[in-house]
Amino acid sequence: MHTVRKIGPVRAALLLVGALLAAAAVRAELRIEINRGTLKAQPIAVVPFGGAAPLDVAAVVAADLERSGRFEPMARDDMLQRPTSGAEVDFGSWRIQKVDVLVVGRVVEAAPGQFEIQFQLFDVLKGEQLLGYRQASTSADLRRNAHRVADLIYEKLTGIRGIFATRIAYVTAQRTPGRNVYRLIVADADGENARTMAESAEPIMSPAWSPDGRKIAYVSFESQRAEIYVQELRSGARQRASARPGVNGAPAWSPDGRLLAVSLSRPDGNLDIYTLDVATQVLTRLTDGPAIDTEPAFSPDGAFIYFTSDGSGGPQVYRVPVDGGRAVRVTFEGRYNARPRPSPDGRLIAVVHNDRGAYRIATVDPARGVTQVLSDGRLDESPAFAPNGETLIYATREGNRGVLATVSVDGRIKQRISVTEGDVREPAWSPFPAN
Repeated sequence: MHTVRKIGPVRAALLLVGALLAAAAVRAELRIEINRGTLKAQPIAVVPFGGAAPLDVAAVVAADLERSGRFEPMARDDMLQRPTSGAEVDFGSWRIQKVDVLVVGRVVEAAPGQFEIQFQLFDVLKGEQLLGYRQASTSADLRRNAHRVADLIYEKLTGIRGIFATRIAYVTAQRTPGRNVYRLIVADADGENARTMAESAEPIMSPAWSPDGRKIAYVSFESQRAEIYVQELRSGARQRASARPGVNGAPAWSPDGRLLAVSLSRPDGNLDIYTLDVATQVLTRLTDGPAIDTEPAFSPDGAFIYFTSDGSGGPQVYRVPVDGGRAVRVTFEGRYNARPRPSPDGRLIAVVHNDRGAYRIATVDPARGVTQVLSDGRLDESPAFAPNGETLIYATREGNRGVLATVSVDGRIKQRISVTEGDVREPAWSPFPAN
């Protein structure tokens, strides 16, 4: 089953790379296509909430749940009644309409610009309340708190923490005669509230979220060579973290936010893995040999760094202790496994895997020695786990354009995400938001 959802105009604050400038509006549009595959979606009704709020909270909640691929919200025109509290619900009527789960609620204005979101979640077949919650919100935060309502509902129904209140970072590239424009963009998981964090005529690459979600590290070629920057999301302020001679690439944060794992080149051009203390600028070298070592990523416990190396003759994933020691090969199935990204629980590693001549996203279970191919493109790259570990986002091609895609770890739920203009690439999923 396919659902095409057009996400509305994206409003953004524009920050030019190399200078901190006043925010400017940017218009773009994301288009999300959901393919549930073999998964049967659960029927759910999210009734329009009562009250007079500046945002249709119920519509945001329904869209979130639909986008997960696990739920199929009822169309509003098909609703025979529109209760706003549990006392008004006629469960028999909803059973006749074959609804399994029902959400009702109100948005009450407590004071000018201050609201309270009230909602109840019901099991229609049993006629029982599963969840009831009140969420205070300002008018500016209504969308964010609507995502949190969807997260609560999703977790109650699936047992898995929701990711609707998270964000994604990605890079767009627009090429016009005589001018290229690269932008680093941060948006809500549904594509709304996009902000351009950096813009340059030269490539921007490898965005990586800090563990607290307040900063992004990335590579910029604005000075005609690869340099690593760390930028604060709230203020836009940034610092150059590494501009050493040669290549400065592929930053990845340690779980405590103190270190960056980076790939730096020696004078002969060979790439090795280092850790960089962001505050003190102390470098620690972890690999030293003729192989090209790049694309590092910390294990969730911070004890190891996974990376790509051609030390065995072709790209494979290795692991080295963060305190130094011998690197050990991790992947063995196939002749190409690169760009390792561990799952939040550390059980799986997402990789770019050569599958019969095509480059696809796969997960590797090192304990069991099992590789599972999840995507079906020919040039899929840059996998990143959602913070709940249930979904991967990655870059792929759609015709001549770069687009993003997501796939569940079981391969059953897939989405395509594109922008109306240019290519989109290099996705990175934020951590869970702080409460």
